[in-house]
Amino acid sequence: MRKPSKTAAATTPSPHSASALRTFAAEASGLSALSAAFAGELGTSFDKAVEKIRAVSGPRGESGRVIVTGMGKSGHIGRKIASTLSSTGTPSYFVHPGEASHGDLGVISDKSDVILALSWSGETAELRDLVNYANRFGVTLIAITSQPNSALAQAADITLILPLAQEACPHGLAPTTSTLMQLALGDALAVALLESRGFTALDFKALHPGGKLGANLTFVRDLMHTGEKLPLVRSGTPMSSAIVEMSAKGFGCVGVRDGDGNLLGIITDGDLRRHMRADLLSSKADDVMTRNPKSARGDQLASEALELLNASNITALFVVEGRKPVGLVHLHDLLRIGVA
Repeated sequence: MRKPSKTAAATTPSPHSASALRTFAAEASGLSALSAAFAGELGTSFDKAVEKIRAVSGPRGESGRVIVTGMGKSGHIGRKIASTLSSTGTPSYFVHPGEASHGDLGVISDKSDVILALSWSGETAELRDLVNYANRFGVTLIAITSQPNSALAQAADITLILPLAQEACPHGLAPTTSTLMQLALGDALAVALLESRGFTALDFKALHPGGKLGANLTFVRDLMHTGEKLPLVRSGTPMSSAIVEMSAKGFGCVGVRDGDGNLLGIITDGDLRRHMRADLLSSKADDVMTRNPKSARGDQLASEALELLNASNITALFVVEGRKPVGLVHLHDLLRIGVA
């Protein structure tokens, strides 16, 4: 009998990996069905939902919010949707349907807010009081459900009907594919609203100043060293003096300026090693410098400066206005705020 080759054995997934692949396939099928459904009624309803939410809630004066609600796994998805909406310029708040029945209905403003209710079956009993409240006070109700004839769908002003799809759970019980579809539709709402408002990276920074995302959106001008801290010498300066300036400022480089103050070049530790010879100290800075060095602008984002540093395999950038050096940003500055 011929033994199976090692290559064949290596490409045969383990039972656990095979299970994971089946899960991915089932959930991918659900997302494909969701995309296909946009060619029909779901696409029309989605447009209405985006326009309604945009009309009442936003970061530039609109007073309304999106009140997201759901029970069980739909509730967990709802919390994430509310968080994503809020961080992308659509004020949003999650209300647990159980707490809503015990006083939290008071956070909903009649007619200025929009309720976004999630329920795969559309028959979640805990949503009843929220639905009744919306109908009683004229609050717009947007439903995300898979059942067009359900109580929630019938009560809603706008209904986003998710296509039926097979759960990844082999018993068809644990919400898996269904919750992924809810999440994807919530993300689609957030992104459509973001794009329709022209929400920018700077708007995002205003709402998300912390963490690595906030750090990436910091301006170079907020990080750069300026004034007397800048390592600069005039064109024609002897290397003995240039090295003293380079060592005193501690950035591992020194910039060389012409008589008008424009940046001509830069001398780095690497340049010193490449020009190491007996007459180095008596040489002129112009003979050692790297001409037309990479530079940054003060209005560039820290993340852009990091990309330039990495692409050029360097550790420091002079910040220029026109051709005049006004600052310097070092890789250590980006590390300090958490960009790198």
